[in-house]
Amino acid sequence: MKSMKNLAVRTRLTIYSGKHTEDGAFGKGFATLMRGIVETGSLNAAAKRIKMAYSKAWRIFKETEESFGFALIDRDGARGSTLTKEGLKLLETYEQLELETEQFITERFAELIQ
Repeated sequence: MKSMKNLAVRTRLTIYSGKHTEDGAFGKGFATLMRGIVETGSLNAAAKRIKMAYSKAWRIFKETEESFGFALIDRDGARGSTLTKEGLKLLETYEQLELETEQFITERFAELIQ
């Protein structure tokens, strides 16, 4: 029989507007898309990085911004996109919470599984 020490745990963090959990949800994929905008300066390039159609990425942003009630990116046509102050703060908060949660859950799981 194998040891349970080989098991691992992973969390799934989602931020939502509080109105509906399925509308405008901000999770791992959305954070990856936003990080891509920071790194490339383009929603289109960020979407391509994760093999997502630009039209889907644009729709996701539009829906999430409508649900949250504030803009997450500034679009400048052919010049690209940048995160708004609120968008950057939300991304940084998400990434920090994800890191802290993963560390805590991994350590706690190891304690409990013994």
